[in-house]
Amino acid sequence: MKKTPQSGAEPENIAGDAGDRRRWFALAIVMTAAFMDLVDVTIVNIALPSMKTEFGASDTAIQWITAGYALAFAAGLITGGRLGDIYGRKRLFLVGIAGFTAASALCGFAASPEMLVASRILQGGMAALMVPQVLAIIHVTFPPHERGKVFGMFGAIVGLGAVSGPMLGALLTEWNLFGLEWRPIFLINLPVGIAGLLLGYRFITESKAPKALRLDLVGVVMVTLGLVMLIYPLTHGREADWPLWGFISMGATPFVFAAFIAYERYKTRKDGSPLVELSLFKIKSFAGGIAVQLTFGIALGIFFLCWTLYMQIGLGWTPLHAGVTGIPFSLAVSVAAGISVQKLVPRFGRKVLQAGALTMAVGILIYIWEANRYGLAIHSWQMALPLVVMGLGMGLIVAPLTDAVLADVPREHAGSASGLINTMGQVGNALGLALVSVVFFTVIDDKLPEAGPGTAFVEGYQTALWYVLGVLALIFAVMFLLPPRQKQGIAHEAEAGALDAGAEDTAGTGEPVKVPAG
Repeated sequence: MKKTPQSGAEPENIAGDAGDRRRWFALAIVMTAAFMDLVDVTIVNIALPSMKTEFGASDTAIQWITAGYALAFAAGLITGGRLGDIYGRKRLFLVGIAGFTAASALCGFAASPEMLVASRILQGGMAALMVPQVLAIIHVTFPPHERGKVFGMFGAIVGLGAVSGPMLGALLTEWNLFGLEWRPIFLINLPVGIAGLLLGYRFITESKAPKALRLDLVGVVMVTLGLVMLIYPLTHGREADWPLWGFISMGATPFVFAAFIAYERYKTRKDGSPLVELSLFKIKSFAGGIAVQLTFGIALGIFFLCWTLYMQIGLGWTPLHAGVTGIPFSLAVSVAAGISVQKLVPRFGRKVLQAGALTMAVGILIYIWEANRYGLAIHSWQMALPLVVMGLGMGLIVAPLTDAVLADVPREHAGSASGLINTMGQVGNALGLALVSVVFFTVIDDKLPEAGPGTAFVEGYQTALWYVLGVLALIFAVMFLLPPRQKQGIAHEAEAGALDAGAEDTAGTGEPVKVPAG
């Protein structure tokens, strides 16, 4: 007998109802929410200099506008998925999109840097409730024979979000709609979020996992505490002249994580539902892949923030000029991602990812040379070559990485493993944004007394690129832990297995950009 949308139907019952046209409305709604989240991540960077100018915000505040979102998102991803398993994916999706929309309004009407940072942290926390439900809802709504087509559509939406975010942010900031300057980049979420909330309530079918894991709130608190103890001093240390408490806090971080590991072992023995499945780290390819994901997130966190500030504050470019400059990079990432998954990885396996790291490194070296040669006189067309090379390298990595990490993971732990991959990427991004204080702003502080802001930002940007180059060298070395050949489609199969198992299903759906990799 067909169950009603509120009946808590099990996944196989819902997916089997292929004749229900409402599922396509549900797909459009969750895809729109995922698109909104992805655009919001990429749209903010381009507007940061405008926020800094309007508020007179400190460098630390600018870092926290992006790092706070990533930190809150990372801390809540796995728990957000499990809440959906327990209380219903539709319910948590609606709570998440309502909270995300409200937080967007708070960001748009922020009266101070402190209010904006707090609103961004809230926005990241709400995204952690909303995003993990997206792929789970798709999975339980569509029968197996339709999922390939649906995931293909989803991948296209994800790619569009990643490419369009910077340009949309540049246009909205440049147009200065109603004299609001950068604020429309957040306010644009209001009509979209309200429509998604109303339509989602009407068209999305409720589902729960039959045997959902219990929450591990103690684990979440311990992980969040450890991350804050590391990231907060890194971000604030420079402006506070590196006080003693900062070094004590960072030095105590390993002990917090050691206590977390001990608690997770206890939690495993007690009820079998830890936040992190520690046995996964015994798998060499998974442990290596997690390290790649973390360090890759660090590299991207450093590069994108420094790049934005370098173009707009150092070179004095408008947001639109900076946004247009980034188009070759976005297009190159999209092209290389498609080729790597469809053509290269099946033939060359791990070597494709390592070639991606080397290609990105070559792009960085070209960029360093150009920044040094042309200085403040550099043009967008001169940046195109290093950006295309870097984009090609990044595309070779991001698309097949999830498959490589999940290759040797048992099916029953697929959801937990995928959730950890996505979480560690966000943690790496937050850590990279925090490190900008050390690798970028510290250099600018040293150069400003003897040079103007333009020259100081060029010097700081070059220094930051050398650090990114070092991280890429580390990534290349760690990639030797990945399996030489990848099992095709393992990410989708693993995700499906976890969802059908009903225990850790949505834990693996924290970051939609990884899904089309298979």
